[in-house]
Parts: sequence; C-alpha cells; structure tokens
Amino acid sequence: MSRIRLEAGSEPFPGLKLVQLRGRGGFAEVWEARDPQRRKIAVKFMASRNSTSSAKEMRIIQTVQKLRHRNLVRIEHVWSIPDYIIVAMELGDGSLLDLLDAYQTEFHSPLVPELLIGYMQQAASAIDFLNARRHPFEGRTVGFQHCDIKPSNLLLVGDTIKVADFGLATPTLSPQVAYSRAGTLDFVAPETHRGVLNDNSDQYSLAVTYYFLRTANLPFPHPPLGFQREYSYNRPAPDLAGVPGGERRALERALELEPTARWPSCTAMVTALADAIKNPDPTCQTTLEMPAVNDTNPRPAPVRP
Repeated sequence: MSRIRLEAGSEPFPGLKLVQLRGRGGFAEVWEARDPQRRKIAVKFMASRNSTSSAKEMRIIQTVQKLRHRNLVRIEHVWSIPDYIIVAMELGDGSLLDLLDAYQTEFHSPLVPELLIGYMQQAASAIDFLNARRHPFEGRTVGFQHCDIKPSNLLLVGDTIKVADFGLATPTLSPQVAYSRAGTLDFVAPETHRGVLNDNSDQYSLAVTYYFLRTANLPFPHPPLGFQREYSYNRPAPDLAGVPGGERRALERALELEPTARWPSCTAMVTALADAIKNPDPTCQTTLEMPAVNDTNPRPAPVRP
C-alpha cells in the first residue's frame, strides 16, 4: 500500500476524501469517505496479489455490482490501480459483529433470538439470490458462492441487512466446483479444505454466523495456533449446547459435513430456526451465558492460502 496514502484527509482520487478508517484486515482496509458530491460512502482498498487473480476478482465484483437485491450492498464504482482493487459502496451504520459487541457491553448478552432471526431472514434471502444459477458472467449463466459469510460482512443500513465484501465470491456452473482459496477459518465450510466448493457452502457459514451471534461463542474450537489451510484438516463435530433443541437440530443439519445433507437453501434453514424460536421445545431449554474472555475464545481471524 505504498503508492497512495491511506490516512484521514487524503484524496486518493480527485474529489474522493478519506474521513476515517472503519475496518482493517490482513488484505484490505475500509474507509469512510466523501465522494465528489459530498456524500458519505465506504471505500475498500484491497491489496492486489497478482495480475491474473486480481483481474478475475475485479471482473467478479463488477458482475456483482450489476445485481439488484435489497439485501446486497450497493456497489457504486470499482477501480484497479497498481497494488489495489478499490471498491466504492454504500456506507453501513455498522455490522452485526458491531451490534453483538454493543449488546455485550450494554446488556451483557448476545443478540436476542427474535431480533437476530429477522436479520438472518434478510441475509438468507440475499445469499440464496446470489447462489442461484441465473446470473450472466463471461457468456455463461452462473451462481455465486460468497465464500466469506460472517458477522462482519453483514452490514446494517438502518434496520436493513446488506451482505457485503465480494472479494472471495466465486462463480459456480454446477453443484460442486474446484476451489483453491479460503475464507475465514472459523466460518468457512469444511469442503473448502478438500479443495471444493458446494452449492450449500455459504449456508454452512451462515449457520456458524447465527450460532456466534446467538451465543457469543463459536460452535468449534479455534484451529491450533499457527494453523494454515490444509486439505487434511478435519474439523470436530459442532458443540451446539448453547441453544435449545429445536434450534440445535436446525443448525446440525446446516452444519452437516456432507453438503448434500444440508437444507435446500439458506431460507429453508432460517425458516426452521424461526419455527424453533416461535415454538420452543419445553423439554429442552438452555440458559445462555456470556463467554469468558480468554485466549481460548479469540475473535475469528481471516486466513488465506
């Protein structure tokens, strides 16, 4: 990130003024900025890895930019310059990860299920739309797996959820395709460690997201220190003790190791969760507790090969 200055007050392009840093990961920074019309927008600076992969990544983001769904973040511009892909998009009020942090601080609680399920219904609608093989891309009709569904990529714009960050989105022509990249280890579906991507891979990540926001815990132990993506990695069975029986059964299906055994869609999974919340099993109640803050419950960390 040496050719432009990423700091408050700088103008990477004429008329585009950076206001404040909103988020930073290992491969990107997101800034609040003002465009030439003085509107507040978000601008993501993604480090380019190499010219071939960056060109494909940019073509995919430009394709997603043309898709219209009320729960997909609106992308306004996509640029490529030396060292970066730059994406300008609508500015969210925060993410569901930010909302979880606020709930923990103010109420000492994870998100209440009645609130969370409404957000998940919106996210599921956008993901199912994205996954459906009906989008034109390079002369073919494809679906897109997002490949990095997690709380920080589900943005709040008022009361509306917007799925964001399409840097790992992958076109699919069939129910299973070869896949050589990785998302965030704590949320990514296990088949990606075998080098494949399935129609239901995003559903798996949404199920982990739901459990994390519902309990403030992950359903799996964090990978060993120093872990890197390996095809031999076997994730242990999920521990879903933090939710009642009906929700647990819905999540168990979504977290099946065999992708074809999962729900037929994200919406079907969320509908099952909503039914379980509305009609709880009186024989199987669970008291949620705040997780202890220690090194065994770290914040999810992104890893790419």
